[in-house]
Amino acid sequence: MSIAPAFDASTTSLHSEAFPDCAVCGAQGWIPVYQGAVRDGAFGNSRSGAVVAECVGCGVQRLDEASCQDDAVYTDAAYRELLGEAIDTKGFHAAHDPLQLERLNVVNPMTLRDKVIADIGCAAGSFLDFVSGLAHWVVAVEPGKPYQDSLRERGFHVYDFTADALEDCEGSVEHAFSFQVIEHVAAPGAFMSEIAALLAPGGRVTISTPNRDDLLMSLLPEDYPPFFYRTVHRWYFCADSLSRCGRAAGLIPVETRFVHRFGVANTLRWLRERRPGGRDPLPGLDDRALDSVWRDTLAREGTADTIYMTFEKPAN
Repeated sequence: MSIAPAFDASTTSLHSEAFPDCAVCGAQGWIPVYQGAVRDGAFGNSRSGAVVAECVGCGVQRLDEASCQDDAVYTDAAYRELLGEAIDTKGFHAAHDPLQLERLNVVNPMTLRDKVIADIGCAAGSFLDFVSGLAHWVVAVEPGKPYQDSLRERGFHVYDFTADALEDCEGSVEHAFSFQVIEHVAAPGAFMSEIAALLAPGGRVTISTPNRDDLLMSLLPEDYPPFFYRTVHRWYFCADSLSRCGRAAGLIPVETRFVHRFGVANTLRWLRERRPGGRDPLPGLDDRALDSVWRDTLAREGTADTIYMTFEKPAN
């Protein structure tokens, strides 16, 4: 089930320059589901007058094109600056290395030993640093120029985009990963098709993206969408629409996991203060067991904040 905030102004199907043919399924109609402010980089910055609509064919949601950041933002320091994050490799590692346990837990129990692996949109390569020692060959796809020299120095085979890697690696990657990237790209269908071409027969790709069915979308339908929707994310997936995107590229979904990255205090802060609380605890609620139960419950119900979906390329 997809949870979306109400849009009362119109139920008319959209099709225009702002909402062209769906880049997942090719359908020509969009139903508006939200209109208003969306987050523009770090919390506290917003852009007004945005529209989010849902595809009548596959159910993916997208932000109107005029409200999206230009793709060029990802090729230099602009994206990290927009988020208020460090732009150098050392600063990226300091912020992102502690977050890799979540991704390693999702990889488990798959083995990457002696495999050809790829990380699509790897940024400064925190995940690859944790797993590259097991792999036979490592492909690092990253358009951000500030990170590329460091990635090469660490022995990774670096390409700007997946299409660039195909000349050397088509049909050879045994497991690809792409964490929190598909929501940014111009054309998710083409993005998945290029990854499919990169994979060896029987190879797998694990995709993660924010979950549109996040519990807070239903608990706070007025206050949470302006935070959830953002100018750097064109696309908003639920499990069904992400599965359809992979299938359209000829890939078979083999596993879906939901992961909630925050404790119960973050949800309570949203309910009380209408603002994010991150990972800061509340007095009397700093309890790992409680947070574990909370995260497991949302994961089981499919209302956690992140989807991880693994697809397989047919062997024949």
